Amino acid sequence: LQVLGFEVDTVNSVQFSNHTGYAHWKGQVLNSDELHELYEGLKLNKVNQYDYVLTGYTRDTSFLAMVVDIVQELKQQNSNLVYVCDPVMGDKWNGEGSMYVPEDLLPVYRDKVVPVADIITPNQFEAELLTGRKIYTEKDALEVMDMLHAMGPETVVITSSDLQAPLGNDYLIALGSHRKTKADGTRITQRIRMESPKVDAVFVGTGDLFAAMLLAWTHKHPNNLKVACEKTVSAMQHVLQRTIKSAKVQAGEGNKPNSAQLELRMVQSKKDIENPEIIVKATVL
Repeated sequence: LQVLGFEVDTVNSVQFSNHTGYAHWKGQVLNSDELHELYEGLKLNKVNQYDYVLTGYTRDTSFLAMVVDIVQELKQQNSNLVYVCDPVMGDKWNGEGSMYVPEDLLPVYRDKVVPVADIITPNQFEAELLTGRKIYTEKDALEVMDMLHAMGPETVVITSSDLQAPLGNDYLIALGSHRKTKADGTRITQRIRMESPKVDAVFVGTGDLFAAMLLAWTHKHPNNLKVACEKTVSAMQHVLQRTIKSAKVQAGEGNKPNSAQLELRMVQSKKDIENPEIIVKATVL
């Protein structure tokens, strides 16, 4: 976000020695009182003037509830504030979904967070959790996105799915939907599908990168979800391809790269983040 010209105030929801893709990690989880205290400090100095709020990985229900309170307060003073929420709860491995945060976060996301969000970026498993509906076909996915729109957000992007890609098994499908209410009250919905090449490795942090870049590119292209998603997904591809190439070199011939070698090559990808060459095109549905 900073590379793309945004001024960012960062509050860590957790302070860990490293991400949880490693065998071990140490550190602290911020609680709601500590978050509130930090926000009070910003407020006392009258520097709590924001255009966007972006949230991701959280492990604590009271922390999440406090985020909602803060977002609502910020929206009262800036009605144009956009809240981008990555509802990080879990994922699918070999077709089976499982949560990697406490299960009591789900009702908070569903009943409190999603209704105040403007843009959400769940993966397929998270979209299913939020709506209580399984996705087997693209039609199911579009209906699930409509259900999510009905809960509040104008923009819904299912960042990854196990749907069959028209281009074949080596591709991963992402779907986006933007619903706008025109001045006369009529609603228009723009829907897109993107197919990006699968990369055979487990990366950590791709969801965070996706949500941050979607925020940036929807800001720059507010009424064009197609272009915003093409730039987001293309930049992702550049970062992942550079990461896997570098990881394989470090691991050596025939060895599987480890977590440290698979750390996303963000700094090395600065130019691709600033101005991504479009290598993944979106299909308008």
